[in-house]
Amino acid sequence: MIKAIILDAETTNKKNPEPIEIAYFGFGNNLQSLVSESEFHEFYKPTKPISLGALATHHIMDEDLVDCPPYNGFSVPEGVEYLVGHNIDFDWEVIGSPALMRICTLSLCRDLWPEADSHSLSAMLYLLERSTAREKLKNAHSAKADVEICREILVHIVDKLGVSTWEDLWKTSEKARIPKIMPFGKHQGQPIEKVPVDYLQWLVKQRDIDPYLLAAIKQYV
Repeated sequence: MIKAIILDAETTNKKNPEPIEIAYFGFGNNLQSLVSESEFHEFYKPTKPISLGALATHHIMDEDLVDCPPYNGFSVPEGVEYLVGHNIDFDWEVIGSPALMRICTLSLCRDLWPEADSHSLSAMLYLLERSTAREKLKNAHSAKADVEICREILVHIVDKLGVSTWEDLWKTSEKARIPKIMPFGKHQGQPIEKVPVDYLQWLVKQRDIDPYLLAAIKQYV
């Protein structure tokens, strides 16, 4: 039975995005091998034009999708508990925010390799698989290629952490997602522990605050 999937979606834009390509690899309980036990890949015809910014990223043109089916909702395989990806919250929202535990490889990379000047999927592949990265990245930003690259990065993450279960990996991801640096506002870039308490107390009362930022702030107020 598939317990976790690494998923990536390419979309029409960043605001109110529609999926135009979705791919995933499915994995069972064995976190050590990370050999895909199932695969999914599909293109979809959007109801609105693809933005120029999105085109510049994934190079999927509206003309390519004329004969593709419309997107009518996406369902993960039965029994899946974990959704894995680089900045996984974006893809999670694109597919309808299913009730799954999310494992963010971007947050894990930032935590495990803080010295890297970039933690994008491509940058991490150059850091961890330098001799083969350029060839593997020729098709980067297609959903299927990004899923394979994410799988390779995940192999390094699991090896570095020494975790043996998806639950342990998820717990580590949750800790890694709690920021240490203020991401915005007049104290942007400062360690949260050094931000004035009265500002943190005010921020806690704001609506729609990111839950991971809230968890970080509550350590100091």
